[in-house]
This record gives sequence, structure tokens and C-alpha cells, in this order.
Amino acid sequence: MHNSLRNYVDISLSSFYNEGEEGVIMAVTIKDVAKLAKVSCSTVSRTCRNHPSISEETKKRVREAMDTLGYERDSVIQQETHTIGVVFPMSPQNEIYANPFYLEAIRGIGQYCNHKRYTLTIITGADEHELIKSIRTAKADGFIFLYSNIEDTIMDYMYEENLLFVLIGKATRLINDTIYVDNDNVQAAREACEYLIKKGHQRIGYIGTDDNKVFSNDRKAGYLLALTSNNIPYRDDYCLSLTSNIEENCIKIQQLLCKEDRPSAILVCDDMYALLLEKEISVKGLRIPQDISLIGFNNSLFSRMTHPQLTCIDINAQQLGMEAASQLIKHIEHPNLYATKIIVPYQFVERESCMEFNK
Repeated sequence: MHNSLRNYVDISLSSFYNEGEEGVIMAVTIKDVAKLAKVSCSTVSRTCRNHPSISEETKKRVREAMDTLGYERDSVIQQETHTIGVVFPMSPQNEIYANPFYLEAIRGIGQYCNHKRYTLTIITGADEHELIKSIRTAKADGFIFLYSNIEDTIMDYMYEENLLFVLIGKATRLINDTIYVDNDNVQAAREACEYLIKKGHQRIGYIGTDDNKVFSNDRKAGYLLALTSNNIPYRDDYCLSLTSNIEENCIKIQQLLCKEDRPSAILVCDDMYALLLEKEISVKGLRIPQDISLIGFNNSLFSRMTHPQLTCIDINAQQLGMEAASQLIKHIEHPNLYATKIIVPYQFVERESCMEFNK
């Protein structure tokens, strides 16, 4: 070992193995290795892949740092595994897997990976620790995240470890360094809301999900833009944020529908919520579209299970998956490419759930 490395370890080793709040020794990260070897995280990552752009002298120094710290260089990055990890959102009760969006996206990912002779491994977890552990042991060349959050410790881990990944959804930080595939959700929601306005609706509600979801925030932003550009006042009591708790969601929807001046039209961020809304409208004794017009998002199977069938925005989930796989494999095979951002077109699908507003 070089003397400089030995001296560094003698002084600082304890800082790499500090005990956490529960007395558990913290895992060594790629950032720790980079600090000890006095190189960048990307240099450590390329050394793990034995990339020819890194000199033998630098590789030797990095590997010595790994050995010194006990870093498991093969636990995350394997050379030419031809495997892609597909990461689902955390789901303590597994309810997330019922959403057809994920199945359609995986269908697109699978089609492209089959064409390029890559295999898929599905990565799930009930919480952050499970998900990170699954990522560390996946032995994948890169990862596709089926979601994008504003705050996300899993993303923190991916950035810190300098792992290759693609988001399906817009990046909100380190945008220049992040590969993502998305729709123009702001414009899509604005177009949907303006469709309702042209039909004479002024009392328009929005049903989204929790504020940490990028897609829901963008769709609400488009809704707000449409209201503002048409001089329609925003009403906070017309907007709901639903969660995975169906019972709580039903109560929120019932409270909205019981208003004397309830919305005459509602834009819903996901077909799954639109299906729940349709049920509560029926329980209330109201009719679609005679009493309330509805527009959903995704154009999933659920949009054709409502009665009447749902007017919606088709986000082309399968194409989102194909583009995500395409971009990831390009960056696996050409690691010096700049981070790309792909916008997949959406389509407005008009069915029977909207009508002219009758005063």
C-alpha cells in the first residue's frame, strides 16, 4: 500500500465505519473510495468496469482503496452482464403493482431488451432499505426507474454511487447529468382542461396524488395554466391529493361531490383514480357526463372499464418503456455520451365521458 493511503486510513478509517443510530455499521460507498483514492466517483465506477479510459496506475490506486475499505466492487457493478434492473416505486402493501401503467412500460422495455439481447431483473422493495439492498445485489449494467420523485433517498444513493440509470419521468435535480424519458405533462393537462373549458365548464376540479410525484405536480401545473389563461379563479377545495389508502380517498371524493357548488368537470391524474371517482359518482346518484364530465390520464384498460368509457390522455406507456431501454443501452455501450432527455408524444383520446355544460 502507498504510504499516503496508509496514513489516510490510520487517521480517517473510523469516519468510514461510523455506527448509525441503531448501532449498525454504515456501508462503504463509492464516494468513500473516491475520497480515499483522490479520484472522482466516475473514475471509481469506470475502474469497476475495467474501462480502457482509466490508466493502469489509477486503477491500481482505486483498487487498493477498495481493498482497504472493504468495498464490494462487484456488488453493484458487473462487467457486461447484459442485464437491466427495472425499479418499481416502494410499495409496503404491494398495491402499486395493480397499476397497468407499469405493466405497459415493462412491456416496452422487454420488447427493446429482447431485440438487443438484454435480460431484465425486477427490483422491488417495501421500504428504502429493501430497495437499496435489491439494487446493490442486482448485478445489472444499468437501471430504469419507473417513476420520478421530487425527494427520493433512492435517487440520492444512485447519484452518490454514480450508477447508470434512466428515469421514466422528468428529473428535478442534476438535470444535465440525468437521463430521462417523459411526456410533456404540463401541456397535456393544459390541453385537457381547455377542452373542458371550451365545452362551457368553469367549475373544474383536479384529482392528483401526493405532492412528491413529479408527474402529478406537472399535470396540476397544466391545469392551473389553463384556468389562469381563461380567467377562471383557482379553488383549492376543488383539488384533491389521493394516496394508496382507498378508504381515505373515498371520503375525500365524497366530500367533494357533496358540495352544493361541486365541480361540473374533473381532470384526474390517473385512470385508476378515475375508476374510483366513477364509483363514488354512481353511489351519490350522479351521472357521467350529464352531471359531471371526466378526463383521465394513461389510456389504460381502466379507461375502457368505466361507464361511459373515459375520455383521456394517452401517454404511450409502452413507448416510454421502449425509449427508456433504448437510451439506457446506448449509454451502457457508449459510456461517454451526454445525458439525453426524450419527450414522447401524447394523444388526446375522446370518448363519452364529457359533454357541453348545461347551466
